[in-house]
Amino acid sequence: MEITKLDQMFEALRSSKKKVLVAAYANDEHSVSAVSMAIDMGLVDGTLVGDKNEIEKVCKEHQIGLDKFTIVHEPDEMKAAYKAVELINKGQGNLLMKGLVSTDKYMRAILDKENGLMNKGAILSHVTVLENPNYHKLLIVGDVAILPAPEMPEKIAITNYLINTAHALGIEKPKVALIAASEQVSFKIQSSVDAALISKMADRGQIKGAWVDGPLALDVAIDPESAQIKKVGGQVAGDADCLVFPNIESGNVFYKMNTKLAGGEQGAIVVGARVPAVLSSRGDSTKTKLYSIALAALTAK
Repeated sequence: MEITKLDQMFEALRSSKKKVLVAAYANDEHSVSAVSMAIDMGLVDGTLVGDKNEIEKVCKEHQIGLDKFTIVHEPDEMKAAYKAVELINKGQGNLLMKGLVSTDKYMRAILDKENGLMNKGAILSHVTVLENPNYHKLLIVGDVAILPAPEMPEKIAITNYLINTAHALGIEKPKVALIAASEQVSFKIQSSVDAALISKMADRGQIKGAWVDGPLALDVAIDPESAQIKKVGGQVAGDADCLVFPNIESGNVFYKMNTKLAGGEQGAIVVGARVPAVLSSRGDSTKTKLYSIALAALTAK
């Protein structure tokens, strides 16, 4: 089934084998409540790594049953992050989630060369799935949060990550738009050159499982009328599933415009490690956290 609305991820997960979420340093109400709700909805099973006394206190204050979690006691923030990663490496979890641990310590545990979650040569990136009321299906975009100025190897990795995520959402052959300022190829604009090269790589089978085209301006990528007026044909123009942004500025602005001005919803994960990782903010809505957990569970092996 192709998933066209974020809520549909919940139903897809309920009918599949449950994955185990491991939350790193889950001492706070935001983390405990998000995992608790995901468990209640039948999306995942959950392990909380952190200070057991603090976790029990949070559960008591918010009337959350302790018996629904596996709790691993580790009161030190950094050690809790490493312990969560260790559980994943031991096969006791399928996806990771950031709790109260700071982002830099969370990422340090993931990236640790000896005990982390990275295979040699892997590239860490960020994938967001957006539901915009003004678009007829989900948009899968990257990178909006981790890679500031991706070069060709990173852009190829981002493209493949978006394709893999689209496949997990049931999109058999996603349409990937490589975004630039214009759909005209210009050797003076590096993003234009990179997009043309990646597009040709896809034409020759070096990138598989998707229609890939670029450079495409944003309007041409998502608006059929603009594509028709500008006489841009092909499988992708006007109907993109995935958007590969040339840099973090353009991606991040688009990502925030979706929720702040367009009333959209989203779920996001960090990819490139051996398991997907949820990097939620305390400012994220409950819906966003649940969508992110669901997305991680869907893409986890």
